[in-house]
Amino acid sequence: MTPLSALWLPIVLSAVIVFVASSIMHMLLPYHRSDYKGLPDEDKILPALRAAGLKRGLYIFPFTTHKDMKSPAVIEKYKQGPVGMMTIFPSGPPVMPKFLGLWFAYCLLIGFFVAYLTAHTVAPGT
Repeated sequence: MTPLSALWLPIVLSAVIVFVASSIMHMLLPYHRSDYKGLPDEDKILPALRAAGLKRGLYIFPFTTHKDMKSPAVIEKYKQGPVGMMTIFPSGPPVMPKFLGLWFAYCLLIGFFVAYLTAHTVAPGT
């Protein structure tokens, strides 16, 4: 069994490589640009959303319970549309340093677990 302390360099190095590669893929390569679209008539929709008093969270529309899913009224709502999910973040500009820091910490965490599994499954020196 390889001691985990001997794998700190691969853990950090892999996190840095994944962080840099993902940054390049998301900022420089064009294939993610079509993932997001603006709302049509955003100037009319945003005041309505503000007036609804939405708090931070994930919203599903039309909302229903499993029990009512097959009721004719709910089926009609789904047919009429729109059907979707909406994530509401806190008001204010995005805090990119926080998001990037959390992403790097996540990369480190994944690197740690991979190293842990490697330390327990691969013989030393291989």
